[in-house]
Amino acid sequence: MSSTVDSPASRRQFMKTTAVAAAATLVPGVASPLFAAEKDPYAGFRMGIQSYSLRGFDVTKALDTTDKLGLHYWEAYPNHIPVSTVPAQVAKYKKMLDAANVKLIAFGVLPFSKDETQARAFFDFAKAIGVETLSANPEKNKATFDLLDKLVEEYAINIAIHNHGPGAKYDKIDDVVEIVKGRNPRVGACVDTGHFLRSNEDPVEAIDRLSDRLYGVHLKDVKDAKIMTILGEGDLDVVGCLKLLKKNDYKHSLAVEYEENHENPVSDIEVCLSNVRKAVKQIG
Repeated sequence: MSSTVDSPASRRQFMKTTAVAAAATLVPGVASPLFAAEKDPYAGFRMGIQSYSLRGFDVTKALDTTDKLGLHYWEAYPNHIPVSTVPAQVAKYKKMLDAANVKLIAFGVLPFSKDETQARAFFDFAKAIGVETLSANPEKNKATFDLLDKLVEEYAINIAIHNHGPGAKYDKIDDVVEIVKGRNPRVGACVDTGHFLRSNEDPVEAIDRLSDRLYGVHLKDVKDAKIMTILGEGDLDVVGCLKLLKKNDYKHSLAVEYEENHENPVSDIEVCLSNVRKAVKQIG
């Protein structure tokens, strides 16, 4: 059978075409359409995991698992990476994160009050380790929020108020909307989709109403406002959430959070992520 690259000229053209195609997959900003989906299955979202999902593992195994899941962003919870302003401790965890190819972009959930010493310790740690956003459960008073206004401006780090379930300080969308009104633009929200479902609130509405102050999203699913499920198997409109986030050009932490089966959660988390990827394909 004759080949289309038998002649020297054809071979040269073949090599040139192949080289250009290969370069397109390597040069930043020149993506090959053929491999674009495989290279970025989350369509530009900074898709990661809330490390609480891996709380049954120590930090080394949790980071290794994150890498194996194909994720490179973390919101860490304090049992994995303790709050510390000791340089050697911070350097130790930064080295571990780098080795696992994981970027720590968010941290929490942390309590805040009018205690400035405690609050500054949290912000000093965040600045040292490179965190962009602190997920928070602040006290509902003027003194606390006046302090947060000051610190987010000083440190250039966001505060994202994390809603919890029924009866919590911030269990309704209105609770978060009202408390951040008139505050520094860096004082915003972390929408936990599962907890809003538990509170009989619509997570898509939460994302919409808090869009200009949205610094974190925990993708979590719940059935009938009670039963924690694998993402995509409960009542969460995953496609609706992602569609709105994409429309709003959301660039902050998007973390899957799975609270069940903490001793062996990996196979369930893989299904959660598979369902996210399917939803991403649907939004185009």
